[in-house]
Amino acid sequence: MNRRIPCAVLGAGGYIGQHFVRLLAEHPEFELTWLGGGERSSGRALSDLWQLEEAPPPAFAGAVLRPTTPARLAKAGVELVFGGLPSGVAGPIETECVRRGLAVFSNAADHRMDPRVPLLVPEVNPGHLALLDGRRAGVGPLVTNANCSTTGLVLGLAPVLPLLRPTRLHVATYQALSGAGYPGVASLSIADNVVPHISHEEEKLETETRRILGTLRGGRVRDRSLSVLAHCARVGVREGHLEAVTIEASRSPSLVELERAWKQFDPLAKAGLPTAPHPPVELRREADRPQPVRDRWAGSSTRSRGMAAVVGRVRWEPPFLRLFLLSHNAVRGGAGGSVLNAELALARGYLGHGRAGGAR
Repeated sequence: MNRRIPCAVLGAGGYIGQHFVRLLAEHPEFELTWLGGGERSSGRALSDLWQLEEAPPPAFAGAVLRPTTPARLAKAGVELVFGGLPSGVAGPIETECVRRGLAVFSNAADHRMDPRVPLLVPEVNPGHLALLDGRRAGVGPLVTNANCSTTGLVLGLAPVLPLLRPTRLHVATYQALSGAGYPGVASLSIADNVVPHISHEEEKLETETRRILGTLRGGRVRDRSLSVLAHCARVGVREGHLEAVTIEASRSPSLVELERAWKQFDPLAKAGLPTAPHPPVELRREADRPQPVRDRWAGSSTRSRGMAAVVGRVRWEPPFLRLFLLSHNAVRGGAGGSVLNAELALARGYLGHGRAGGAR
C-alpha cells in the first residue's frame, strides 16, 4: 500500500471541520494526524464539540484539538492541510502554510478569486489545476472549493451547458441553516420565516459561476461570458441547499438529449478517486423532487454520500430550461468538495513529489 499523506484539519471543531474529520478518519490516501482548534476550541475533546447527527469516528472521538500555527504543522510533519476556518480568518494562515511548502485545500472564500489559485469542481473544470504549474519551487499548492451554492449549481448544469449554450442564468436559492455555521441563525429569526438576504452570497454565486465555467488560456482563467442573476434566501432546513434555476438558451436540443446528457455524465468514472460519486448528478422524474430531507445524502457509496447533485422538475420550453437542483452544502459544497479536490490533485501529480514550476 502506498504511503498515506499526513494531513491536518484547521477549524476541526466547527461544522465543516467535523465533516472533514468524518471523511478523513479512514481515508485510503490521506492520514489525519492533526486536529487544529482556535482559541475557544483548543484543549477540548472533539466529542464535546460534535454537532453532526452521526457519532464522531471512534479513532478521533477522544482526540483533543490543538493550538495551531503553520510553523507547528510543518514541524509535526504535516504535508496537507484542509481548511475549515471561516473566511477572513483563514486567508493569512493558509498563505503562510503554502509559503512553508504545505499543500492547502480550502473551504474559505479568501483566495477563491486569486487568478493564480484554482477554484475547482473536479467534474466541471479539472483543467484549472494547471494554474498550479507556475508556482515557485518550495511553495505548496493552494486550491479552493467554491461557495456551497455555486458548487451544486455548476455541477448540476455542467452536463447540459454544451447543448444549450446559455446566454442568461437565473437562480434563486433556498439555503439551509448549516450554511451559516454554528451557532448560525438565531432560532427566533428563522422559525416561521424565510430570510431573503445572505451577506455577499449572491455576489459569490454570480462571480464564481462565471470563473468555474471559464476557460484556461495562457496561464489564466477567462471567465465565461454569461449573465448570472441570483436571489439567495435562508430557510429553516438543517442541511441541503435547494435552487430554482432558469436558463435562457441559444440552442434547442430535445428534452431526450438533455436527459441523456445528465444520465451519461460521469467524467471521473475511470479516475479512481475515493470520494467521487458515480454518477455525480442524479436525475429525478417525480413531480415533488428533489427535497432536502430525501435527497441531500445522494451519492453512490458510503464515502460519497452527500457528494452528488440532484436535478428534478425539469421543464423545457425553448429557449427556457427550468429545473430544481439540490446539493448537500456541508459535504459537496464544503468538506467533501475539498477532499475530492485533493484526491484529484494527488492523482494528477500535484501532491507529494508532484509538480512545481511546471515540471514533475
